[in-house]
Amino acid sequence: MKRSYFPVILALLVSIGLVGCDETPTGRSQLALVPGFVMSDMGGDAFDQMRSQLPLSSDASIKTEVQCVSTALIKSARLVYPQVEMPDDWQVVVFDNPSPNAFALPGGRIGVHSGLLQVAQTPDQLAAVVGHEIAHVLADHGNERLTQQLGIKAVLLVVGLMSEGDVGQEPLLQALGIGSQLGIALPFSRAHESEADVMGLAIMARAGFDPGESVALWRNMASVGGDQPPEILSTHPGHQSRIEGLRAEMVQAKEVYRGVSPSRC
Repeated sequence: MKRSYFPVILALLVSIGLVGCDETPTGRSQLALVPGFVMSDMGGDAFDQMRSQLPLSSDASIKTEVQCVSTALIKSARLVYPQVEMPDDWQVVVFDNPSPNAFALPGGRIGVHSGLLQVAQTPDQLAAVVGHEIAHVLADHGNERLTQQLGIKAVLLVVGLMSEGDVGQEPLLQALGIGSQLGIALPFSRAHESEADVMGLAIMARAGFDPGESVALWRNMASVGGDQPPEILSTHPGHQSRIEGLRAEMVQAKEVYRGVSPSRC
């Protein structure tokens, strides 16, 4: 990089540092420097790649249930978090994959593995997972993680002095929660996961899904997940910690749920 760029970059860093700090929908301070259109493009590229390389489910009943639940949650998210800018249109795809997984990507893309329906045994339990994943997108967790992981490179993305290709595809995919093998969702930090749990609970309750089923879902996950590493060594909250966190928000979520019509999914 030419030396003459240094003063310009320094000024930009200062200005970005002043305006880059924001708050998530829950009020947590956040530093997310990558422009929204860049995150959306990254999410779209990754999703298109997965759709072209991974098998899609042909089970009509699963696809209908996933679409119904996702549509209800997206509508609810707009009501619960009206201050958050959301995509107008969302794509929902069910992948033929036995792992109990799901993800949502910037720009409005939702992917659900068919194996999740073996663990999420009711639409309400499925809503707990999908609502959690939508919350990651609304809270811009991928942007925040990319900023944390790449530091100055993320800033250079913002100011246009570096392209996505200069950064490398793998860090970008990891920031979105996608592993080196497409379709494998990577956990966000414990703070991100806990925040998505809280937001997802509010979203599912407003959509008419029983928030109490989120606890049942994570009990199911614990029964099939095998041994977990100690919580301090894992970015995922332990199953019991996650359940306790959900229960702490349950009174308010149940109150919201009682005031709406039950979902018809």
